[in-house]
Amino acid sequence: MQFQLSGQQIEVTQALRDYATAKLDRLTRLDEKSINLAIVLSVDRLQQRADGTLTVNGAKLHAEAAEPNMYASIDLLFDKLAAQLRKHRQKVTNKQQRAVREEQHQFV
Repeated sequence: MQFQLSGQQIEVTQALRDYATAKLDRLTRLDEKSINLAIVLSVDRLQQRADGTLTVNGAKLHAEAAEPNMYASIDLLFDKLAAQLRKHRQKVTNKQQRAVREEQHQFV
């Protein structure tokens, strides 16, 4: 998986990069076929924002989080992306199972 972490009006420190990379393992366990993850960190007055776009086969999942602490924003962002990824995988699995059932009913 390609991983890109950038900052908008904020310097991305090695500690932030390490923290986000550690959280990345959680998404790869859910789906090994994820292609690309791009995260943009920014500061908006008193809010620390994290925006992320995850590209998987057949979809682009986007989430954003704003918290007073950047680490909390990254946590919330990965929670949202993980939930979206689970939902997407469930939808794909249901669609495949429905196609198999319909194919079996045609032969009966």
